[in-house]
Amino acid sequence: MLSLITRSRLRSLRAGHGRRLLSSKESTRSHKESIIASQSLISDQAPPLPPPPPPQEPAPPVERKRSWTFLKYSIVAAMTGVSATAGYATYAYSADEVDDRTKAFRASVTKAVTDSESAEKKFYTQLYSAVMKVPVQAIDFYLDIRRQIEDQIQGFAEPTSDKLLPDLHPMEQHVFTLVLDLNETLVYSDWKRDRGWRTFKRPGVDAFLEHLAKFYEIVIYSDQLNMYVDPVVERLDSEQRIRYKLSRGATKYQDGKHYRDLSKLNRNPGKIIYISGHALESCLQPDNCLQIQPWKLEADDTALLDLIPFLEFVATRQPADIRSVLASYEGKDIPSEFIKRSLEHQRRLQEQRQGRSLWRR
Repeated sequence: MLSLITRSRLRSLRAGHGRRLLSSKESTRSHKESIIASQSLISDQAPPLPPPPPPQEPAPPVERKRSWTFLKYSIVAAMTGVSATAGYATYAYSADEVDDRTKAFRASVTKAVTDSESAEKKFYTQLYSAVMKVPVQAIDFYLDIRRQIEDQIQGFAEPTSDKLLPDLHPMEQHVFTLVLDLNETLVYSDWKRDRGWRTFKRPGVDAFLEHLAKFYEIVIYSDQLNMYVDPVVERLDSEQRIRYKLSRGATKYQDGKHYRDLSKLNRNPGKIIYISGHALESCLQPDNCLQIQPWKLEADDTALLDLIPFLEFVATRQPADIRSVLASYEGKDIPSEFIKRSLEHQRRLQEQRQGRSLWRR
């Protein structure tokens, strides 16, 4: 009886265990199906295919590369040749000379075709004109650009006006014009690290201006900028003995230097004296120049005071042309030579007086 009961319990245990295993497998299978179902709800389409790789361009043929390289080098060589030719023409010839030298070439390109010519000659003439049209246009373009640039440069190189000074008063037509340089003639500008720039007056400059202002129209003509000239002249000439001030804008720029052009002063050239420590180097009219020793802070300098007797004599005697007077002193120290001539003149006058007194006796 006991064995029967035991067997029945074992059977029941096996049956329950089998049901639990079956239920666990079924639950696992249903969970997987639910996951798959949920995934299908999120994306019910097939995943996209990866993009195809970009097509590879076929390598250019070797002949094409060589042609393009040759074309680039040809363009560079042509541009270099044109630039070199234009640069040489600009350096060696003026715009008018280039125009004259290329006139025949440009006329040959625009040659008209006559009806009497053969068809072959007409064809070659038209072909030549078509091919040479580009060089002719390039020459015309070069000449136009160059003339425009030269006109702009000419505006800076020439003085600001053809009449740098106003007309002289009718009552002063006999007055001489005394043109004075500024730096190393009347003043000297010196720079030192501990104090910067300082400007010093030349010894005797005050007496020089004060005395000669009675006889001359005094003009300052400097190659410095007006921002330097104006304040220096204002301090130098507190009594306003200097009538006019001309700075760099009134000079002529030539060969890399600023020259004083006395022909633009609107004055009689025979009545102009230009005094400077660098007169012959800075003036375009050397016949009007009176060269003195440049001043570089020498304390015992008397160059300006030594000139007063000669300049007073010129202003009172009124020579017809001062250029001939200055030419007679060429290569000589004017103050000492003038004293020598004055003494000789006085000696001759004394001899003449003595001779007359003897005849009267």
